[in-house]
Order: sequence, then structure tokens, then C-alpha cells
Amino acid sequence: MTGNMRVLVAGGAGFIGSHMTKMLRETGHEAVVYDNLSHGHRDAVSQAQLVVGDLADSRRLDSLFAAHRFDVVMHFASFIEVGESVSNPAKYYRNNLANMATLLAAMAQHGVARIIFSSSAAVYGEPGCVPIRECHPQQPVNPYGRTKHMAEKLLADYGRVHGLGYTCLRYFNAAGSDPDGMLGERHTPETHLIPLALQAASGRRSCVTVFGTDYDTPDGTCIRDYVHVTDICRAHLRAMDRLCAGATSGAFNLGSENGYSVREVVQAVSRVTGRPVPVVETGRRRGDATRLVADARLARSELAWSPRYPDLDTMIAHAWAWEQKTVGAESRRTGSVRVGGLVAASG
Repeated sequence: MTGNMRVLVAGGAGFIGSHMTKMLRETGHEAVVYDNLSHGHRDAVSQAQLVVGDLADSRRLDSLFAAHRFDVVMHFASFIEVGESVSNPAKYYRNNLANMATLLAAMAQHGVARIIFSSSAAVYGEPGCVPIRECHPQQPVNPYGRTKHMAEKLLADYGRVHGLGYTCLRYFNAAGSDPDGMLGERHTPETHLIPLALQAASGRRSCVTVFGTDYDTPDGTCIRDYVHVTDICRAHLRAMDRLCAGATSGAFNLGSENGYSVREVVQAVSRVTGRPVPVVETGRRRGDATRLVADARLARSELAWSPRYPDLDTMIAHAWAWEQKTVGAESRRTGSVRVGGLVAASG
């Protein structure tokens, strides 16, 4: 374990970034969050300095790096919605790629030589074999995946020219929430399956939509590998230790190595919550791969990492606790409760 590190957490007010900031503080590191709050939440940054700013703002970044002597940068500030990337690719290339170049330029100018990058299984595209190893050809099928793939190439170029040490962590599907109940998933709009299904179970939405039922899978729906958000954060700590110990740069898959179909996830949500999850089936979305399941052996061996919460039901149970907390807060704020998607006055 490395000593106390000063870490810049770009996108640290978002889902994974806020969990990472909390874990950094709990493990004795200093975290400074840099976030434009377009998708993050100010109240998700607990006991850490929050600097509100955009990665496109080179002057703001220069001031930030001049004011702090960062040891490591952790990058969580990407846009992540596959469907939106298909309909609005320019937004994704600006934020996920051009802004990454601006950040790397600031790091090089100020002598910050280590970065851990939130990459994605989307870099692989439609895989030729499952489970997917890191050496699998990268042929992303949507702009989101292409921006992640290009960002990895940009990191490699900076590594060659500037001696940048980097680790790309290719998440499969981040899920769950802080086991302490302090943080959870709050995307606006929400596009991830598990929180959508939980909102349908709690009555905050009328149903969950299943996109495509004619895939080449046992039940016709897409198959994904889910990894708990706190396990992702633990992998970042391992990656930081590894980089600070002088290890070479590289990329690692993060997943539970188990694949679950959309229908299986919906059934699991109903099982864990004890509530029905209304479903509406519709056609496929552009850019969705059929199966994405990780081979995470490299992370196990090189990062000494393995999931602490590999079980899908556990991930759902942690996320359900956060959903119930959210419903309770909404009821207290509005003076009403939701029953089956309908709003009823309370008191």
C-alpha cells in the first residue's frame, strides 16, 4: 500500500467518482474533486475539497494544478450513455476525447506523471469470443466506445512522449451502491438497467423497458457482466499502488466474470425486493452488443484484485437500500408517497 497520496478526482461528484472519493478519504489519501456538476451532485462530495470547473477550461486546470502538487489523477469525467452517443456523437468526442487531451496537457505542463482512466468494455465492440480478454481486438460499435478506445490510444502516446504512467480500467457494468448507504446511483436521466428496474419496483417509474428480445442468447435479451462500484474503487487503489511502485502502464478488465441477461436481472430485482417489476418490451437500440462478459484474470494477477461483492443479488440489495432511502427522502420533501407509480398524499 502506498503512503498518503494527493489525488485529483476528475468527475468525482458522479456515481463512481463519489464512491472513489469516499474510499480515498477512508484509506488515508487526500482527494480534490474537479467536476462541472453537469451530471454530478455537490452533496455527493463528502469531506473533500470540491473545485467546480470543466475539463475544457485549460486556464482553470492550470490554476488547479498550480495550487496542488498532485501525485495521481483519476479520471471519471466521461459521458457514458451509449444511445446518446449514437444520436449526438459530437458531444462525446468533445468531452470524452478533446477534454482528455486538455487534461493530459495540463498534467504534462505541471509534471504530474500518473493517471488512472475509467475505460469501458465498450472498447471491444461485438466480441468474437466470450469471456473477453484484454488482448481481444478492439472494434467498438458506437461513438461512446470509440471515444474510450481513442482516449486509451492518447494515453499511450503521452506515455511514449512524456513518460506518463497510466492504467486503463475497462469496466463492464458498474452496479450496486455504497454498502454504508451514504452514496448511490443518481444519473439524470437514468439509463442503467438495475436502478431503472429498482425504480419500477419502488413505484418511482411505471415500468422498465427491455430493448431487444431477439438476440442470440438463451432468452433473447442482451447479456452483461456486472461489477460492484466499491470493487471498481478498490481496483483503482490497487492500480495506484502498482503505478507508484514503478510498474508499467497497462489495461485491465474489471468484471465479476458472470453474465446475466436483461430478463435475469429484472427477475433478480423482483426476487431481492419482493416486488413485481413491470416490463415493456421494444426493439433493439443501436450500438448494443449481444454479450459482454469479462475475463478478469489479468486484474487478479497484476493488481491482486478480486471482487468482494461478486454476487448479483448483493449488488441489487445494496442498490435497493439506496433506492429506498431516495424514496423516503422524496416522500419527506413532497409530503407524499408513491404507490404503484401513483402519487398519494401522506398525513
